[in-house]
Amino acid sequence: MTPSTTHCVLIPSYDPGPKVYETVRAARAQWTPVWVVVDGSRDGTAEGLSALAAEDAGLRVIVLRQNGGKGAAVLHGLDLAAAEGFSHALTMDSDGQHPAELIPRFMAESAAHPAAMVLGKPVFDASAPLLRVRGRKISNAWADLETLWMGIGDSLYGFRVYPIEPLRQVMRGQRWMRRFDFDPEAVVRLAWRGVRPLNLPAPVRYFSAGEGGVSHFNYLRDNLLLTWMHTRLFLGFLVRLPLLAARRFR
Repeated sequence: MTPSTTHCVLIPSYDPGPKVYETVRAARAQWTPVWVVVDGSRDGTAEGLSALAAEDAGLRVIVLRQNGGKGAAVLHGLDLAAAEGFSHALTMDSDGQHPAELIPRFMAESAAHPAAMVLGKPVFDASAPLLRVRGRKISNAWADLETLWMGIGDSLYGFRVYPIEPLRQVMRGQRWMRRFDFDPEAVVRLAWRGVRPLNLPAPVRYFSAGEGGVSHFNYLRDNLLLTWMHTRLFLGFLVRLPLLAARRFR
């Protein structure tokens, strides 16, 4: 497989359990290069992933000693990717929920529309927890309002391709977006900057504990974080409303 010089796969990883090895192998079967940012994991996967990378020139593992959150791990990877000349990064979770087989399609869409962000729109199966499926509708409704219905298909699904430089500028410009709030805030703030969303359907799979599934989602903590995030985004939306309205209806 010929390595891409513009698009990389970026996988933030925190205590994912053995599923991460399946995820990384599946990604590597579809794309080169693949980078994994280990975000302070203590489950032994940092060592296991490093061993895989030692035998695979298309895989790079960056180990962060302290856990900083998903957004912080992604930003660390984006900074390194930008320094090496990459213009776009596809992010995906390390727990096997995202469809690695769709990486080439998402990358091709990004290459055809480099100024856009290519967002996965989740297609749920019976494994999806009903509470989370219904709950995300609230976050999506807020994201639609905050962007004047610019076309974000799903604000929470982390399988997506970002143009690196606009996202780095957004994240370096404020101190939020470092944890679970990263995915929805990233698309809203990029939309504010005029980065157009393109949506592609993508299946999502939720694994049970017996299947090796690991979830760090905490309903109380993370929903409070999302509530605070949408509060500050709504205030930012009010400030930007004249500009957004002019752009939206032009």
